[in-house]
Amino acid sequence: MNAKPKKFRSEYAGFLARLFRLRHAKQSFWEPKPEVLPYVAPARPAPAKTLPAAPAPAPVEGVAPVVPTEAPPVAPPPVVIPPPVVVPAPPVIEELPAAPAEPEIPAEKVSWWSRLQQGLARSSSAIGQGVADIFTKRKLSGDMLEDLEDVLVRADLGVAAASRIAALVGKGRYDKQIAPEDVRGILAEEVERVLAPVAKPLVIDASKKPFVILVVGVNGSGKTTTIGKLTAKFHGEGKRLMLAAGDTFRAAAIEQLRIWGERTNAPVIAREPGADAAGLAFDAIKAAQEQNVDILLMDTAGRLQNRTELMAELEKIIRVMKKVDPEAPHAVLLVLDATVGQNALSQVEIFGRVAGVTGLVMTKLDGTARGGILVAIAEKFGLPVHFIGVGEQADDLEPFEARDFARAIAGFDE
Repeated sequence: MNAKPKKFRSEYAGFLARLFRLRHAKQSFWEPKPEVLPYVAPARPAPAKTLPAAPAPAPVEGVAPVVPTEAPPVAPPPVVIPPPVVVPAPPVIEELPAAPAEPEIPAEKVSWWSRLQQGLARSSSAIGQGVADIFTKRKLSGDMLEDLEDVLVRADLGVAAASRIAALVGKGRYDKQIAPEDVRGILAEEVERVLAPVAKPLVIDASKKPFVILVVGVNGSGKTTTIGKLTAKFHGEGKRLMLAAGDTFRAAAIEQLRIWGERTNAPVIAREPGADAAGLAFDAIKAAQEQNVDILLMDTAGRLQNRTELMAELEKIIRVMKKVDPEAPHAVLLVLDATVGQNALSQVEIFGRVAGVTGLVMTKLDGTARGGILVAIAEKFGLPVHFIGVGEQADDLEPFEARDFARAIAGFDE
């Protein structure tokens, strides 16, 4: 009775053991166990049988035995030597002497009149076009004269000059046709009349050594560039120069003056950026006296004329200069940017009162259609106009000539 349960338990334990092995061997329960066959070694091949050598044939009576003979040696093929290759010698080419270089033809230098005419082209074009639009094939009337005044005021000639020119155009010509060329002729005559008294050169007094020139103006008017151009001009006249980098707020201005000094062999008095400009002016005049230079040109920082504290600094520079030389500065040049228009009138007024401006330099006339501002300044203040500039080159700054300016702004040829 107990034998059957024991047998069942034994079979059940074996079943579980086999199931455990199959699980760990990743073998499905229902997959039959592969049959393991016994190893059978492969059969070795039987050695090949060696056949006995055939017996030599028996000699036959009356027949001589055949004796093997060696083959005669074969001579190697003859070596063929190719004929030598004759390389022809390169032809001798006689070198011809190089043709002499043609001399460079220097570019034709543009005259000052041409550059002035080109520089004032925007102003003259605006005035000329306005005059042509008003007076072409029409009889003169009061409305036309008012339109002419508007054109001249937009060119910044000033209200007084514009009214006077319009009155001259209308004198004795009402209800008559007048050609635009005649109107421009009247304009040129009136502009020349106003500017002639102020067209004065900058005179260097040789008895004053050094002759101190202080250059002032607002930011961006072109003071440092103007000093460079004046340096080139004075150097060409044989003057001994010294430069003072008084714009101590701009490192670029100091470097620019150093470059001009190297070009003209002129010493440059400079300090680190932010140094006191008045102290630099004192040292510069002392150095110029010791080195016996002819002209000392001093730059200053740009300052707006409505900034009281900045204008006070300019006054300080002039006071310190006078401690070294009571007559210094001998010339105070105000550099004006023509593109600012009517604001230039305020600059002339305030800089003249604070720094004692003795003369004007008008720059950037080539960048504006409002070149007539020079007429308004001359009529109001009567200050000498020494130079005008119409470009960036050194020779684009020339002494001011009233007739040339008047004809160029009116659109006439020379």
